[in-house]
Amino acid sequence: MLLNLNIIDLAVVDQLDLDLDPGMSVLTGETGAGKSILLTALGLALGDRADSGYVRPHCKRAEINIEFDLSDAPLAGQWLAEHELDDDGQCLIRRTVGEDGRSKAYINNRPVNLHTLQALARLLVEIHGQHAHLTLLDSEAQRRLLDDFADHQALLHALNDCQTAWKNAHKTLQQLLKTGSNQAEREELLRYQLDELRQLDLQQFDYAALTEQHRKLANLGKILSEGQQQLQILYDNDQQSVADMLAHVLHALSDLSRYAGELQPLVELLTEADIQIQEASQQLRRFLDNQEADPQHLGWLEQQLGVIQSLSRKHKVQPETLPQLADELAAELDGISHSSERIEALQQDCSRLQAQYTQLAQQLSASRARAGAELQQRISATIKELGMPHGEFIVELRPLQNREPQLNGWDTIEFLVSTNPGLPAKPLAKVASGGELSRISLAIQVTTSSDKTTPTMIFDEVDSGIGGGIAEIVGQKLRRLSANRQVLCVTHLPQVAAQAHQHLFVAKNQRAEVTASTVKRLNEQERVEEIARMLGGVTITENTLAHAKEMLESSSDA
Repeated sequence: MLLNLNIIDLAVVDQLDLDLDPGMSVLTGETGAGKSILLTALGLALGDRADSGYVRPHCKRAEINIEFDLSDAPLAGQWLAEHELDDDGQCLIRRTVGEDGRSKAYINNRPVNLHTLQALARLLVEIHGQHAHLTLLDSEAQRRLLDDFADHQALLHALNDCQTAWKNAHKTLQQLLKTGSNQAEREELLRYQLDELRQLDLQQFDYAALTEQHRKLANLGKILSEGQQQLQILYDNDQQSVADMLAHVLHALSDLSRYAGELQPLVELLTEADIQIQEASQQLRRFLDNQEADPQHLGWLEQQLGVIQSLSRKHKVQPETLPQLADELAAELDGISHSSERIEALQQDCSRLQAQYTQLAQQLSASRARAGAELQQRISATIKELGMPHGEFIVELRPLQNREPQLNGWDTIEFLVSTNPGLPAKPLAKVASGGELSRISLAIQVTTSSDKTTPTMIFDEVDSGIGGGIAEIVGQKLRRLSANRQVLCVTHLPQVAAQAHQHLFVAKNQRAEVTASTVKRLNEQERVEEIARMLGGVTITENTLAHAKEMLESSSDA
């Protein structure tokens, strides 16, 4: 369960440290006092998207810290251990939001991404928002609610995996069948193109090396002529070669070094240069001696490069990628050559996956029918308690006409309701008024929540649109729901607030030019006064106080 919520510089909250108890806790206060910001803080800590607007004015960042007791959340403890985020049974979550909108998240002081944080949050907290009745009108939301109630997650995962595999195999099969009529022409073209490419000896293909060889042979005359001239300059010219001139300089400086010892390093450098010039001259001579014109090989290179350039232009690829192109064409040719075998294999795969999907879909439909019957019975009973004595809730399952594998099965699921005797059940959006829809939504949330293992449940003004005796029944149901889990409820109804084990009051304070919200845990006398305020408004009489005290005493006896 949620043990502590700590908030620093978040919107209208400058600093808050709130301890929470087991059972049912309520948050009350005037409209605009900041009750919703507490749920916003919890949402951010559990992975909601953040932006700079959450940071309190003139502050660098907002920070939320929450602590959970995992004794009633074994699945969360197991998840932490599997992800190597466990820490002696504790669960500390921290989220910061900077003034630039960037956020960071930590689990037990280890940084995590939002996806990881959200995965853990689903095992710890479930939040029911005040607009849940609007979501309830969506057919996909109705399908998810029924499947969650029936615990179909594993079955849906297997069915949707099977549908994806069938869809991929079926798509490939259709593509092969569609191109079958043109296969003969395509196969002939591919064989011709591969024969052209195989002229190039693709196993030894090296376009860069061929280009380099051609450049050298094509310019061999220039290489020999200019190379011989440079050799003359370097060494072979007896009167004016670099080697001779350097030898004269070296001899002169060697004599001078006898009188100026500091010239000796220079003499040594020139000696090394003389040796290197001699070696360079010898290497150049050997290179020139080894060069031999080869018109036949030059012609072959020009022919190969011409073919390469022609093929690269034809196929609109770079010359270096021609071997890769040949591999791709060969793979396509192989596919066409064995297309009949592939078609037969894909047809078998499609049949096998269709049969597997049919079995799973039938199993899912049967389970949905059983769960739907139970769910409609329980919700019908609950809405009767909530002031709709003739209300009947129906979960209708209709099979899809398209019997190809579909995501989430072959069922169309729709929630119907009848609010008056003798009238047929119709979809929620066409029958229920706003108040009735709120009560039906609340009945669904309370009914489906009773079977869940989530240790902390939060209800954000889900009791809007009701009042009087119905509100008291709602409060009683939320209190009973808290018998084996923690329930936190934001409410404006005194009948609901009176049922709580813990009462938290949210107030807005104006200090200087900055507004701040505070949260206070109420004692028994303060609870009486707050319930009276919720009952009586501005003027609170002794009768109002007495009524509030009676409501609290009645709830504690329940």
